[in-house]
Amino acid sequence: MQKRVLITGAGGFIGGFLVEESLRRGYETWAGVRPSTSRAYLSDERIHFVNLSFARKEELKKELLRQVSECGRWDIVIHNLGVTKCRDGRDFEKINYGYVKNFAEALIETDTVPDQFILMSSLGAWGAGDERGYTPIRPDDVPHPDTLYGRSKLHAEEFLRSLPDFPYVFMRPTGVYGPRERDYYLMMKSIKAGFDFSVGYRRQLLTFIYVKDLVKAVFLAVDKGVKRRGYFLSDGDVYTSSQFRRHVARELHKRVVVPVRVPLFLLKAVCYAVGFLAGLVGASSTLNRDKYRIMKQRNWVCDTTAAREELGFVPDYRLDRGVAEAVAWYKREGWL
Repeated sequence: MQKRVLITGAGGFIGGFLVEESLRRGYETWAGVRPSTSRAYLSDERIHFVNLSFARKEELKKELLRQVSECGRWDIVIHNLGVTKCRDGRDFEKINYGYVKNFAEALIETDTVPDQFILMSSLGAWGAGDERGYTPIRPDDVPHPDTLYGRSKLHAEEFLRSLPDFPYVFMRPTGVYGPRERDYYLMMKSIKAGFDFSVGYRRQLLTFIYVKDLVKAVFLAVDKGVKRRGYFLSDGDVYTSSQFRRHVARELHKRVVVPVRVPLFLLKAVCYAVGFLAGLVGASSTLNRDKYRIMKQRNWVCDTTAAREELGFVPDYRLDRGVAEAVAWYKREGWL
């Protein structure tokens, strides 16, 4: 029987790739998007579109009942809707936690709970790792997120765990990169201009996951039918910022790139100032207080054993291959 899959946040970077894979598998694919959301990467005529009122639970319940009556219940929900930067810091909690709470309660109260509710969470929900011995962040560590974003993701996880028998699955990726992504893209633009900015003077260990590998892990969870589990996700390797720079520079045929190391105190001042000014004009900014806390973290290594053993997850992309494919896309599309 063909699975019916809802992907919220389908108009975003990761969401578009989730939709593509769902279609490739032949699933009846529903893209949750707002009327104002760009559909530039959602042009396949097989996509069904739906706009759900996550901020208003009673309205959302009516929409779910109408969906079941007219089209049937969703077998799989991949809740990819969320924010990573906000004009108002309170929106992290409102959207990343509040919308999840409303959605889960509406599903329960309308008896439309799917077979799996896959939440796109984040390694950031666990907070800073061990910055002395650099041991990997593990699922049984006590979470202590130090960003508004991380706290909102953890809050959502804790709420879903509190629901008896609710079929949640948590995906907690590290830094996700690939075509259409914009934060690592800014780093690539800087390298193209001949400069590579890194922060702090203590050793920093980085981890990455290519967007297609993240999507692969999500659908492996669908294949396995796992429930009430959570998974840290990375490509399994550990990197430094200089390694990222070398891979990007090679793909851009950039022979000379000047490494610029920014002291943490200066980064903090810049992030706080830019975030404050953005708030004054009602805009969100890549540089802000949350971003400072993320960038100063020295250890992003995580234990992916559960994903390997329970899902059979083996990444297809190491950093060199992923960067090559991403840079090729940015160049082809005129971004670089």
